[in-house]
Amino acid sequence: MTQEAAGKIFGIPYNFERPSLKRLLSAYWQPGKGMIAETPFGIGYTLNLANWRSWLVLGVAAALVFQERKGEDETEEAVDVVIEE
Repeated sequence: MTQEAAGKIFGIPYNFERPSLKRLLSAYWQPGKGMIAETPFGIGYTLNLANWRSWLVLGVAAALVFQERKGEDETEEAVDVVIEE
């Protein structure tokens, strides 16, 4: 019983063949194709950088990360609460 290095399981692609530079470039740059492409190594999908929608997704993700890190930098001062009985 031999195991295949590439295929699909439950509809999710996997590929554990040693990646070549040509296969890496062709996986991430597929003009005329959709926004999502099969990953060149590993399990799942990746973004097709030849599609403008992928750049939009990357921009939104970068903006969200920037906003989150900016919020971490702002420290709030402690407030003393005095309760009188």
